[in-house]
Amino acid sequence: MKGFFLIGFIFCYSLSFSQSIQVWKIKDLENRIKNSSDTTYIVNFWATWCGPCVKELPAFDTIRTMYLQDKKIKVILVSLDFKEDIEKKVIPFIQKKQVQSEVVLLDEINGNYFIPKISSQWSGALPATWIVNNKKSINRFFEKKIAVDFLKNELQTIP
Repeated sequence: MKGFFLIGFIFCYSLSFSQSIQVWKIKDLENRIKNSSDTTYIVNFWATWCGPCVKELPAFDTIRTMYLQDKKIKVILVSLDFKEDIEKKVIPFIQKKQVQSEVVLLDEINGNYFIPKISSQWSGALPATWIVNNKKSINRFFEKKIAVDFLKNELQTIP
Protein backbone atom coordinates (compact mmCIF):
# COMPACT_ATOMS: atom_id res chain seq x y z
CA MET A 1 0.00 0.00 0.00
CA LYS A 2 2.84 2.41 0.86
CA GLY A 3 4.41 1.67 -2.51
CA PHE A 4 1.17 2.55 -4.27
CA PHE A 5 1.02 5.95 -2.55
CA LEU A 6 4.70 6.60 -3.21
CA ILE A 7 4.31 5.83 -6.90
CA GLY A 8 1.20 8.02 -7.04
CA PHE A 9 3.03 10.88 -5.33
CA ILE A 10 6.01 10.63 -7.69
CA PHE A 11 3.68 10.52 -10.70
CA CYS A 12 1.72 13.59 -9.55
CA TYR A 13 4.95 15.40 -8.62
CA SER A 14 6.40 14.80 -12.08
CA LEU A 15 3.17 15.94 -13.71
CA SER A 16 3.29 19.20 -11.80
CA PHE A 17 6.54 20.01 -13.61
CA SER A 18 5.46 18.79 -17.01
CA GLN A 19 5.42 21.57 -19.49
CA SER A 20 3.80 21.73 -22.86
CA ILE A 21 5.63 23.96 -25.27
CA GLN A 22 3.92 25.81 -28.07
CA VAL A 23 5.76 26.39 -31.32
CA TRP A 24 5.49 30.00 -32.47
CA LYS A 25 6.49 32.06 -35.45
CA ILE A 26 7.71 35.61 -34.86
CA LYS A 27 4.22 36.87 -35.76
CA ASP A 28 2.77 34.87 -32.84
CA LEU A 29 5.20 36.51 -30.43
CA GLU A 30 4.45 39.94 -31.85
CA ASN A 31 0.72 39.38 -31.54
CA ARG A 32 1.10 38.25 -27.93
CA ILE A 33 3.08 41.23 -26.70
CA LYS A 34 2.37 44.05 -29.08
CA ASN A 35 -1.09 44.95 -27.92
CA SER A 36 -2.62 47.81 -26.00
CA SER A 37 -2.97 45.98 -22.69
CA ASP A 38 -1.17 47.19 -19.58
CA THR A 39 0.84 43.98 -19.30
CA THR A 40 4.61 44.13 -19.02
CA TYR A 41 6.24 41.20 -20.77
CA ILE A 42 9.65 39.90 -19.81
CA VAL A 43 10.72 37.89 -22.83
CA ASN A 44 13.92 35.89 -22.53
CA PHE A 45 15.58 34.35 -25.59
CA TRP A 46 17.60 31.28 -24.71
CA ALA A 47 18.64 27.80 -25.84
CA THR A 48 19.41 24.52 -24.09
CA TRP A 49 22.95 24.55 -25.50
CA CYS A 50 23.73 28.08 -24.18
CA GLY A 51 25.55 27.88 -20.83
CA PRO A 52 24.83 31.47 -19.68
CA CYS A 53 21.18 31.03 -20.71
CA VAL A 54 20.80 27.92 -18.59
CA LYS A 55 22.42 29.64 -15.59
CA GLU A 56 20.02 32.60 -15.73
CA LEU A 57 16.76 30.65 -16.21
CA PRO A 58 16.08 30.38 -12.44
CA ALA A 59 16.04 34.20 -12.24
CA PHE A 60 13.01 34.29 -14.54
CA ASP A 61 11.16 31.68 -12.51
CA THR A 62 11.94 33.69 -9.36
CA ILE A 63 10.51 36.85 -10.94
CA ARG A 64 7.49 34.89 -12.18
CA THR A 65 6.87 33.64 -8.63
CA MET A 66 7.39 37.08 -7.07
CA TYR A 67 4.86 38.65 -9.43
CA LEU A 68 2.53 35.67 -9.76
CA GLN A 69 -0.41 37.58 -8.30
CA ASP A 70 0.30 40.59 -10.51
CA LYS A 71 -1.57 39.80 -13.71
CA LYS A 72 0.20 42.71 -15.40
CA ILE A 73 3.64 41.06 -15.46
CA LYS A 74 4.25 37.98 -17.61
CA VAL A 75 7.41 35.98 -18.23
CA ILE A 76 7.86 34.19 -21.55
CA LEU A 77 10.93 32.06 -22.18
CA VAL A 78 11.53 31.79 -25.92
CA SER A 79 13.69 28.82 -26.86
CA LEU A 80 15.77 29.17 -30.00
CA ASP A 81 16.48 25.45 -30.18
CA PHE A 82 15.55 23.69 -33.41
CA LYS A 83 11.92 22.65 -33.77
CA GLU A 84 12.95 19.04 -34.37
CA ASP A 85 14.64 19.02 -30.92
CA ILE A 86 11.51 19.92 -28.96
CA GLU A 87 10.61 16.37 -27.87
CA LYS A 88 14.10 14.98 -27.28
CA LYS A 89 15.90 18.03 -25.88
CA VAL A 90 13.73 21.00 -24.94
CA ILE A 91 10.85 19.33 -23.09
CA PRO A 92 13.12 16.97 -21.10
CA PHE A 93 15.37 19.94 -20.25
CA ILE A 94 12.40 22.02 -19.01
CA GLN A 95 11.16 19.09 -16.93
CA LYS A 96 14.59 18.32 -15.47
CA LYS A 97 15.15 21.98 -14.52
CA GLN A 98 11.53 22.26 -13.28
CA VAL A 99 10.97 25.48 -15.22
CA GLN A 100 7.62 27.01 -14.28
CA SER A 101 7.53 30.03 -16.59
CA GLU A 102 5.75 29.88 -19.92
CA VAL A 103 8.06 28.37 -22.54
CA VAL A 104 7.62 28.62 -26.29
CA LEU A 105 9.88 27.54 -29.11
CA LEU A 106 10.48 30.08 -31.86
CA ASP A 107 10.33 28.30 -35.21
CA GLU A 108 12.34 30.76 -37.28
CA ILE A 109 15.60 30.01 -39.05
CA ASN A 110 16.31 33.35 -40.71
CA GLY A 111 17.84 35.59 -38.05
CA ASN A 112 18.00 38.47 -40.51
CA TYR A 113 14.20 38.33 -40.62
CA PHE A 114 13.18 37.90 -36.98
CA ILE A 115 16.00 39.54 -34.96
CA PRO A 116 15.27 43.12 -36.15
CA LYS A 117 11.62 42.60 -35.23
CA ILE A 118 12.74 42.21 -31.61
CA SER A 119 15.39 44.92 -31.37
CA SER A 120 17.79 46.81 -33.60
CA GLN A 121 20.26 46.42 -30.71
CA TRP A 122 20.27 42.62 -30.93
CA SER A 123 23.29 41.08 -32.64
CA GLY A 124 21.67 37.65 -32.32
CA ALA A 125 23.80 36.58 -29.34
CA LEU A 126 22.26 34.70 -26.44
CA PRO A 127 21.08 35.18 -23.80
CA ALA A 128 18.92 38.17 -24.59
CA THR A 129 16.01 39.70 -22.70
CA TRP A 130 13.31 42.06 -23.89
CA ILE A 131 11.08 43.98 -21.49
CA VAL A 132 8.10 45.50 -23.22
CA ASN A 133 4.86 47.25 -22.27
CA ASN A 134 3.26 48.97 -25.25
CA LYS A 135 0.70 50.94 -23.29
CA LYS A 136 3.46 52.51 -21.20
CA SER A 137 5.89 52.81 -24.14
CA ILE A 138 8.42 50.53 -22.43
CA ASN A 139 10.83 48.81 -24.81
CA ARG A 140 14.10 47.70 -23.21
CA PHE A 141 16.50 45.16 -24.63
CA PHE A 142 19.48 43.51 -22.93
CA GLU A 143 21.95 41.25 -24.67
CA LYS A 144 23.59 39.78 -21.59
CA LYS A 145 23.08 37.37 -18.71
CA ILE A 146 20.38 38.70 -16.35
CA ALA A 147 20.11 38.36 -12.56
CA VAL A 148 17.04 38.57 -10.31
CA ASP A 149 18.10 41.91 -8.78
CA PHE A 150 18.55 43.43 -12.21
CA LEU A 151 15.05 42.34 -13.24
CA LYS A 152 13.54 43.62 -9.98
CA ASN A 153 15.20 47.00 -10.49
CA GLU A 154 13.99 47.22 -14.07
CA LEU A 155 10.41 46.38 -13.03
CA GLN A 156 10.52 48.99 -10.24
CA THR A 157 11.29 51.73 -12.77
CA ILE A 158 8.12 51.00 -14.75
CA PRO A 159 5.40 53.46 -13.75
